[in-house]
Amino acid sequence: MTTIEVDKAGDVAVLKLAHGKANALDTELCRELVARLEEAELGGAKAVVLTGRDGMFSAGVDLKRVSAGGAPYVREFLPTLSDAFLALFGWPGPVVAAVTGHAIAGGAVLAAACDRRILNAQRGRVGVTELLVGVPFPLVALEILRCAYGTERLPGLTFLGETYAGPEALGRGLVDELAAPEEVLPRAIEVATRLAAVPAEAFRHTKAQIHRPFDERIGEQRAGDDAHVERVWSAPSSLAAIEEYVRTTLGG
Repeated sequence: MTTIEVDKAGDVAVLKLAHGKANALDTELCRELVARLEEAELGGAKAVVLTGRDGMFSAGVDLKRVSAGGAPYVREFLPTLSDAFLALFGWPGPVVAAVTGHAIAGGAVLAAACDRRILNAQRGRVGVTELLVGVPFPLVALEILRCAYGTERLPGLTFLGETYAGPEALGRGLVDELAAPEEVLPRAIEVATRLAAVPAEAFRHTKAQIHRPFDERIGEQRAGDDAHVERVWSAPSSLAAIEEYVRTTLGG
């Protein structure tokens, strides 16, 4: 089943999340994102734009799947989630997020993994809400947020799980620009095209330099931290909290 639609705009590969009404992150979407990014690089794309549908970029992890699948699904899913984040974060050329609507929790991490973020000015909130569900971030997600927003902002972004719309998201530095709904994708393509005009080797090296301390922490600490995060997500108390969140908040 296709969960990502692929288009081209000149040298820019446009990847549109098309996975249910919320573009919720599950094993299938995560694996396809990795594959589509690999195809874009092998196909000669000079930049990538990641987008969603009008009003929804991604609502984050598919908690209904987690609740239904329990610990066995958690063991399968969490590594694929981190791999998808890393594939986006580590794509060597410019990556621009056309944030067409809500980018919540894992959806906000997807946006943070991009080099620039253009947000729908009229509809769309951005925020990282995992702790409200009762589970921690995988290390990869936290390091991507740290790279995008800085260590000093992480407590404010993560502990309270608040979400921010339009001007407030821009004012807090969660996005780089606002655009009218119909202009989010065209503007993202415009920015990606401009970045793609930078000599590729120079851009690649500079991006790698910026990412190096975060990549090093991920390389050194991921195995141990992932095991701990899996234990927390798989604990009966956590799964019960997720089930309650799904029932009371998502209506599942």
